Amino acid sequence: MRIILFSGKGGVGKTTVSASTGYRLSKLGYKTIVVSLDPAHSLADAFDLSEEERAKAKGLPIKISENLYIQEIDVQEEVDRYWGDVYRFLEILFNTTGLDEVVSQELAILPGMEEVTSLLYVNKYYKEKEFDVLILDLPPTGESLRFVSMPTVLKWYMKKIFKTERLVMKVARPVVGRISDVPLPDENYFKALENFYEKLKGVDEILIDPEVTSVRIVANPEKMVIKESQRAFMYFNLFGVNVDAVIVNKVLKLEEKDCPFLKRWIDSQRRYLEDIKAMFSPVPMFEVPMLDEEVFGQERLSYLADLIYGDRDPAEVFFKEKPYEFIPQEQGYLLKIRAPFLSKERVDLLKGEEEIIVRVGNFKSHILLPRRLRNMEPTGAKIREGYIYINLVSEN
Repeated sequence: MRIILFSGKGGVGKTTVSASTGYRLSKLGYKTIVVSLDPAHSLADAFDLSEEERAKAKGLPIKISENLYIQEIDVQEEVDRYWGDVYRFLEILFNTTGLDEVVSQELAILPGMEEVTSLLYVNKYYKEKEFDVLILDLPPTGESLRFVSMPTVLKWYMKKIFKTERLVMKVARPVVGRISDVPLPDENYFKALENFYEKLKGVDEILIDPEVTSVRIVANPEKMVIKESQRAFMYFNLFGVNVDAVIVNKVLKLEEKDCPFLKRWIDSQRRYLEDIKAMFSPVPMFEVPMLDEEVFGQERLSYLADLIYGDRDPAEVFFKEKPYEFIPQEQGYLLKIRAPFLSKERVDLLKGEEEIIVRVGNFKSHILLPRRLRNMEPTGAKIREGYIYINLVSEN
């Protein structure tokens, strides 16, 4: 099974790109499901479905054609299906503190529930092999990063905290019950968590397998969008999730002489496109022109897919090597950057507030630094066997 995640800042066109990719795959003969994890769902709108069709689904898959299904995850429905006693305990706890029933129900849907229930579907669809391709239309970047980090966090909690917490609650429950009416989680709560975790086992391995899972970052040639995309790129890379393409949407293709009013926008976009190539190289970049009308319905989605992929199969893994990685050393870190075809030329380094800019001849790369490494300085660089190696040492 192939899993493709589309991530990016809100408003860049993630949902439309996800829908068009799913449509193209279905026409190529792949049984495909496109799942929206964004709370502000617009996937059904992309396929021009009615409110009645969407309401009937209740968060379950909707058949679009012989090989194509879509699903908009409804967190309230998923809570009822999967969280059970965990959700009920949280609802009772909030209600006990004096909040009314409606507010308690809303607060019981904690941050992260959408991502975790979505991971259940990833595991379910992968294990059942009902579909050839699963496409995930991720929520805006911050929630996307929470989605890919959640399996690691849950595994750590179950191994390090869960058993101790369960034992402590077993001892504390009778004592606290005599002096306070605030409920403590009972055994059903812990059993529900345990069963829930069993359903998620293995999903972390699926997400970091580059033969199975790829992230495609959708961006626009705008400063704030590029910065957010660069941060996402760094975090996906750190979590070991393969980014195999960057899709730059809404690129103006007019000639300056055709539209003098847009000259500054066009010049700005050209500069940003060069920056994107430097920031995400060697990951391939697909440029998508700004269209003259809104994209919805199968005909327009098919047209968009042609513009993005041309004759290429979207199920292909376009790239599957780490563009860079940070390797701990006795003193500081070693930054290893993939740079094939470079000879032993001079390496120029420029340290910014959040990034390192590397230049070697015509090669240029922007590497965003994780927060804990931003006080480190590059002290030397060398090229060896298709990689640039840079030593990072703390200023202190």
